[in-house]
Amino acid sequence: MNGSVLVVRDLRTQFVTDAGIVRAVDGVSFSLAAGETLALVGESGSGKSVTALSLLGLVTPPEGRITGGEVLLRGRDLLALPQSALRSVRGREIALVFQEPMTALNPVLTCGDQVAEVLQAHEGTPRREALARATELLRHVGLAAPEERVKDYPHQLSGGMRQRVMIAMALACRPAVLVADEPTTALDVTIQAQVLALLADLQRELGMAVLLITHDLGVVAEAADRVAVMYAGQVVEEAGVAELFARPRHPYTAGLLASRPRLGQSRERLRAIPGQVPDPAAFPAGCRFHPRCPISVERCRRENPELIAAGPTHAVRCWRADEVAAGTVDPVGGGAAR
Repeated sequence: MNGSVLVVRDLRTQFVTDAGIVRAVDGVSFSLAAGETLALVGESGSGKSVTALSLLGLVTPPEGRITGGEVLLRGRDLLALPQSALRSVRGREIALVFQEPMTALNPVLTCGDQVAEVLQAHEGTPRREALARATELLRHVGLAAPEERVKDYPHQLSGGMRQRVMIAMALACRPAVLVADEPTTALDVTIQAQVLALLADLQRELGMAVLLITHDLGVVAEAADRVAVMYAGQVVEEAGVAELFARPRHPYTAGLLASRPRLGQSRERLRAIPGQVPDPAAFPAGCRFHPRCPISVERCRRENPELIAAGPTHAVRCWRADEVAAGTVDPVGGGAAR
């Protein structure tokens, strides 16, 4: 973790519900270097978005609370800061692009006002100058006719244009870390590619670290340097993108990769992981993936494994990871590997 701009250690976030305590994020750790993109992937309900909100202190009590861990941004623990200090960091040093810009943007303020507001709040920029800089930021993120777009309200823009406004707001103060929570989910394939290319260009220009939260493995392959796979509130595998795609060690990761559609597969049914993500208010004993795992054994049902090194840049949380790596078991179909 030396040289990392962001270090997350044993992050734990819980919610109080009628069904009991929901452990949405349960001991998540990772690091992120300047200029690097780490993808956080997993099914809906795995804890990805709650992790993002927790990093910026956006989990609201009393229902939600961060119960443990550290979020070190350039060595300073954000979780230990008072709210007033955290507000000055949020948006200036670490920023978030929300999943759905239509609900994240204020419908009664123009796009220019919303971008300018970031500059006024964090840098004390006078309103006239802030609006002029907002126009340049909208131009910088590829919006046509930015002089007109600053006067538009969110509902007057397309989904891709609104997402660019969100990115302009997030990058207004040139943050060290950008958290992008499913930034392309609601966009068509062409606009999705444009937004990913824009983020990559801006990252190179600004030297930002990017935490990219997604469930789309195609986006991961296109945009990330490393990937951390989440399941039931925990990271179950982490590796470089090429290594993880070529040699997954965890059965859940292998199942996700096997479920991808491939060229020439039109007549074959896609492989699906049976079952569902467990209820975070009632996780099963042992490994949390064992009820869905084709290679689980008795130990898996009794003991929850730790995330341990499986190589210089690879970590995995699985009792049978060595067998998967050796090719003696099939992590998708179960039984001996062919």
